Amino acid sequence: MMPKLISFIIGITFSFFSLANNLTGRIELGLNITNAETSYQNSGTGILRYNDNGIKLFQGMLEYTARPYSGITTTIVANAYSDGEKRIGLTQAFVEYKPLSPNQIRFKARAGFFYPKYSVENTNSGWLSPYTYTQSAINSWVGEEMRIPGFEFAAFSNGRRTRSPWSWEVNAGLFKGNDVAGTLLSWRGFSYHDRQALHHDKVKFAPIPTVTDDIWTPAFIYPFEEIDGRWGYYVGSHLNYQRNTLFKYYYYDNNGDPSALNDIRIYAWDTKFHSLALSHNINTNLRLLSQVMIGSTNMGPWVVYVDFHSAYIMLSYKFEHHRLSIRAEHSSIDEDDWMPDDQNNSSTSAITGAWRYDYSNSIELGAELHFNKNQADNRAQLGLPTQQNDAQLRLVFAYHF
Repeated sequence: MMPKLISFIIGITFSFFSLANNLTGRIELGLNITNAETSYQNSGTGILRYNDNGIKLFQGMLEYTARPYSGITTTIVANAYSDGEKRIGLTQAFVEYKPLSPNQIRFKARAGFFYPKYSVENTNSGWLSPYTYTQSAINSWVGEEMRIPGFEFAAFSNGRRTRSPWSWEVNAGLFKGNDVAGTLLSWRGFSYHDRQALHHDKVKFAPIPTVTDDIWTPAFIYPFEEIDGRWGYYVGSHLNYQRNTLFKYYYYDNNGDPSALNDIRIYAWDTKFHSLALSHNINTNLRLLSQVMIGSTNMGPWVVYVDFHSAYIMLSYKFEHHRLSIRAEHSSIDEDDWMPDDQNNSSTSAITGAWRYDYSNSIELGAELHFNKNQADNRAQLGLPTQQNDAQLRLVFAYHF
């Protein structure tokens, strides 16, 4: 069903290419220097995207929107990377219906392949962040293991229209294709990066013996796999005061059947979480951002069961053509299942500081320092130290239009 829907969205978008449309893009490359252990991208236990030094293509992104009819917008986002199993593909493709209405309470809907609006961090085109280059652990995970192949319905009210200081939105989504969400958290832990999983992508993790031998499942996932045939859902609410302070709350439940598995023994996971996010303008230059996510995931059932927690706080200061951002965060995975030999406990603490400079309307220069201290019990199975301390420096040149 969903592949046909995505094909329809692509077709209708390009059929109306000559009508009102907008194409934006970003090419982001630069020097990466790190002391990190072998990355999960290379089947290692490292939690950074890269474990080597050199010039990298961090981002290649195109976002195309078309408005073929009043109230209808189609959006397609494609990304290109120099790393990973799949190097180019779609990260979003959806249709939004938002009819004009004189009513104080209005309605809108989306269908296709898209992100719920959990984040106050990833707010730029292509679900990129305007603050740092390495994203928070929360949004790194959302970008690699979570997308909504499904539908979203929302009611909202604009404070300006109602002459109120408050604007609000409530929404609900139904989806399939998120059955494996939770796998990477359980067997790798949270990570820090900026690579979004592509449609039909394949994401690796280290071949932990108790996983690949005892549980007998491959050391990779297809993030948007449908295994159990069930519908998942989420509900969310946004509350915005004077367009200055924004709160977002979401509850997500993929309604997975933890006993279901496909023909290559990739399991469905029963994953649910609460997410609370805040964005507050302290003054015209300084912004505070924060997000907390608390949840659990279960496979087997109870062969693997973990509780997960992650939280960050960030300050971002913008002056003239410069933006300085600093983010501190902590995440943990806590095991509570009946297979203690398959260790799942892990934790990470990190601090990230970034400088971004708009050299011109289309050129951005930047630099970022990232430090983390991370621990994962299951590294002992591979004869590795359970604790790793990572440092990473990025020097960035970006062209956007």
